[in-house]
Amino acid sequence: MGIPDRIKNYTGRYALVDDVPFKMPVATENSPALMAAFLCDYDKANALLPGNELHAVKYHNGKAIFMVTVINYLHTNIGKYIEYSIGIACTRGPKPAPRMLPALFTSHYNTGQYILELPVSSEISVKGGKGIWGMPKHKASLDFIITDDKVSAQYELNGHFAFRIEIDKPAKCNFPLNVGSVNYSHFRNMLMASNIYFKAKAGIRMGKNAKGSLFIGDHKRTGYMRDLGIESSPLFTAFMPHANGVLDDHFECWFITYKDKPQKVTPEGFASVINMGLSEDWLPAPSITDYQQFKI
Repeated sequence: MGIPDRIKNYTGRYALVDDVPFKMPVATENSPALMAAFLCDYDKANALLPGNELHAVKYHNGKAIFMVTVINYLHTNIGKYIEYSIGIACTRGPKPAPRMLPALFTSHYNTGQYILELPVSSEISVKGGKGIWGMPKHKASLDFIITDDKVSAQYELNGHFAFRIEIDKPAKCNFPLNVGSVNYSHFRNMLMASNIYFKAKAGIRMGKNAKGSLFIGDHKRTGYMRDLGIESSPLFTAFMPHANGVLDDHFECWFITYKDKPQKVTPEGFASVINMGLSEDWLPAPSITDYQQFKI
């Protein structure tokens, strides 16, 4: 999935949406990122997907895929911030896709991920990401730490431990990536889809060579994930020291339908972002160190 010509044609122009300024395209450069996937219970993961069009990707052993992607955005239109994405690999269509094929025919099966949780560092990132693209962003305490042998990212909210990912840092990052991905979100009781395109050199480890750990706290925003039967060893890990990405300004959305009348309570809507400001300030960095008790 390459960058559309439409994006290339407006490069260098400017936009202003809900008071959030953009120099087009909406892009980042030289930003470190980590990614890890873990197998989990298919039925439990699939039950978290809204509506009737999304279906969890089924791995060859009948498991679903739990995804964690953290990007330390160093250069963007709206300043520096960390984005901490937690989701379920999925397809969109009238019925579930056959096993394994969604990874090979991503466009045909509309392969992507449904975002369960998406904390970010700054208010302006929440206002833009949620208000424009419908992403379930909210501000939290986050970090992204690179050492000689580890890459880690921790997420805390209101002084409570919520989530942590650690992966072994690969010795070399020379595998070329040039990929597109679809992120699905639930906003205004609609299914939202946005596309992002990444180009980077990555260090990728798979199977037994993939080393990493998950720590999931008992905070209400993440605690339920502990019941997904997530396996302790990752399916794969990836580290990109200098990722370049473009977020498409084009997005799609569909009504979420129900067999019976929907309940009156709906997910967050415009009221949750309409009065937000444009602050780029971060909360204090995560400080909780007694997270071993939450290891998966």
